[in-house]
Amino acid sequence: MIAIIDYGMGNLHSVSKAVERLGFEAVITSDEAQILAADGAILPGVGAFGDAMEQLRASGLDGAVGRFAATGKPLLGICLGMQLLFSKSEEHGSHEGLNLLPGQVVRFRGSYKVPHMGWNRLQFKQPSPLFSGIEEGHVYFVHSYHVQPEQPSDLLATTDYHQQVTAIVGRGNVYGMQFHPEKSGSIGMQLLGNFLALCKR
Repeated sequence: MIAIIDYGMGNLHSVSKAVERLGFEAVITSDEAQILAADGAILPGVGAFGDAMEQLRASGLDGAVGRFAATGKPLLGICLGMQLLFSKSEEHGSHEGLNLLPGQVVRFRGSYKVPHMGWNRLQFKQPSPLFSGIEEGHVYFVHSYHVQPEQPSDLLATTDYHQQVTAIVGRGNVYGMQFHPEKSGSIGMQLLGNFLALCKR
């Protein structure tokens, strides 16, 4: 069973349906016991970093996410959910994140269009079980802020949007995708499927 963590901000139902299409049971939950009992957990997210962290703290789910990560079972952050895994963000002020991965979330700076919205090609930077059987291709992004990981080894894939942009991160059992895999066609579903395969082990 895969826990889709419900803290009031995220594409819960589209992620849940994608998990079910891939043959896995999904439950949308804010119950810590149910999250900790799951084979894997997904932290989705849309909206602002500070608001999301406020919601996580108010519900006690910030601690639940950390305790789930400590079990060694696979955890995936999607879009804002990936950003929340990091130490801090500068979105609308300075905000502390879940600090499961070291690094910061910063705004795109330049005279180009923000938010970064649309289909961009992934570039794999190092091997990962997420990439099993997958060739580099296009996935769907919508974001105005991007992650700068402190550790190069945490950077699994990038895309190009006037600069190198973090697209997929991973360390141990903790993974993140800046794009929406559930909205990214066959490649997105393959990536999500490979994450779910890790949960089955």
